[in-house]
Amino acid sequence: MAPARRSLVNSVLVLLAAAAVGGDPAGPDQRAPLTSRTVRTKYGDVSGVIVTLDSKHLEPVEVFRGIPYASPPLGSLRFMPPVTGALWSGVKIADKFSPVCPQRLPDIANETAALKRMPKGRLEYLKRLLPHLQNQSEDCLYLNIYAPAQGNTSWGSPR
Repeated sequence: MAPARRSLVNSVLVLLAAAAVGGDPAGPDQRAPLTSRTVRTKYGDVSGVIVTLDSKHLEPVEVFRGIPYASPPLGSLRFMPPVTGALWSGVKIADKFSPVCPQRLPDIANETAALKRMPKGRLEYLKRLLPHLQNQSEDCLYLNIYAPAQGNTSWGSPR
């Protein structure tokens, strides 16, 4: 599997795992508090958000959404391997999901017809997945990074 495709698959799997364990209460329509930590990447500095999951057994996580890892595949870059992205100055606030790559999913509008083509478990999975795939674009070379929240004593000691 190509590295860019592997990164995309890993990003989608992390997103689905977060949704399965209680969801992201600070989804696209809600704001979570910004972190106090700034992380330096080779492209520039980023600051994410702290997300508290709906479980007393899970500690808060620091989420960095929509971090570009390559230049947008537009114009002459379309259908070419990813090209190193542009550097930015200042701190990029990584609090919004970026578009996902275009995908063709099975039609599940008619549940009865869909159940003739797939098991009920897959249909339920697709129903949960579809809201996360509404914003699609060829400009989709972004990462969402989830890490244990660190450096805030109100959540206990970092591990």
